[in-house]
Amino acid sequence: MDVTDTKGLFVEVKKRMAAHVEFARKELAGVRTGRASTGMLEGVQVEAYGSKMPLNQVATLSIPEPALIVCQPFDPSLMPALERAIRLSDLGLNPASDGKVLRIPIPSLTDERRKELSRHVHKMAEEGRNHVRGVRREANDTLKKMLKDHAISEDDEKRALDEVQKFTDLHVKSIDELQAKKDQELLGK
Repeated sequence: MDVTDTKGLFVEVKKRMAAHVEFARKELAGVRTGRASTGMLEGVQVEAYGSKMPLNQVATLSIPEPALIVCQPFDPSLMPALERAIRLSDLGLNPASDGKVLRIPIPSLTDERRKELSRHVHKMAEEGRNHVRGVRREANDTLKKMLKDHAISEDDEKRALDEVQKFTDLHVKSIDELQAKKDQELLGK
């Protein structure tokens, strides 16, 4: 981290840890829970106009009922590409086209699939926690270097290390809460 004082370090640490929490939130939103969510389709790329584009940039998505997503392309000629992209995604969805819109029913999940998705959620959350801990490790290394270079005193270093640990605990707790919420949706616990 390229900072010259502890205040700058704290700002950088908070910003980077928050970014990792937000990334984990988006990743977890894409995990299918048996209820319709436009977040499920966030990672779907559509072959359109000679390049791959995110689905939400070529169509509007709505949820008229809990187990159905409706996808309406801005350009009706993209309907086959949208349908193909959704079928080829690893979401296990089977869209049906009526020529104007795609209706994407969300099948209910089997217990086995729920448990599999829960393991996947735990793995994603652990990756998020590891990224947050990586920021902590980098910040701690920076503080040790600042102490070695006599930019801060030993007392300042100790206070700063404690502060970085508080930030880490707070952001890891946020990821834990996201994971628990997703497990609740998946497993009904």
